[in-house]
Amino acid sequence: MTNYSTEGQSSDMDFNTPPQSPIESAKKWFSDASSVVTTANPLAMTLSTSLPDGSIASRIVLMKSFSEEGVMFFTNYESNKAKEIEQDKNVALLFHWDMLARQIRIRGKAVKVSDDLSDTYFATRERLSQLGAWASDQSKPLESRDALMQRVKELEAQWEGKSIVRPPFWGGYCVSLDAIEFWQGCDGRLHDRLLYKFDGDWSFDRLQP
Repeated sequence: MTNYSTEGQSSDMDFNTPPQSPIESAKKWFSDASSVVTTANPLAMTLSTSLPDGSIASRIVLMKSFSEEGVMFFTNYESNKAKEIEQDKNVALLFHWDMLARQIRIRGKAVKVSDDLSDTYFATRERLSQLGAWASDQSKPLESRDALMQRVKELEAQWEGKSIVRPPFWGGYCVSLDAIEFWQGCDGRLHDRLLYKFDGDWSFDRLQP
């Protein structure tokens, strides 16, 4: 098996005397990732949810915003991930940027955002994506791609000349920031790790590699 290198890149984050809050540091890392041209979808994240039998399901989704309130993403409310969130709101997020030898892990609870917020974001999506939100019965069996595209064509005719409104089964979630871990790859696999936890106030610990 190939022995891939995990040599780190320089980081302006001070792991010895970190700030009391992780928010600005996280924003800086997201900005750094977005500025790396070779990084595809720098705001892509792994979203992990739990199933009733105790097993875990993971998939890639796109972060739409990050703030002190949490991480926001949008999806079909009738999808498998949404059903799993309804059963257990505790989720985990992972951002990994190989070119920077960095990752951020987040744990928190996923809660639906307001209809107004979902409406506002939906209105910014390209028209084909809006049609796709209506056309897709996400995670259900599909006869063929032709059947899906025929459904899109029918919806396109239905909405011709009109603004497409958000489907009631589509919208956003905000994941609370209960814990945030920063990981910076370093030479010899002697990585830097910093774990923040929120319980009314932020506290942090530096972790062993």
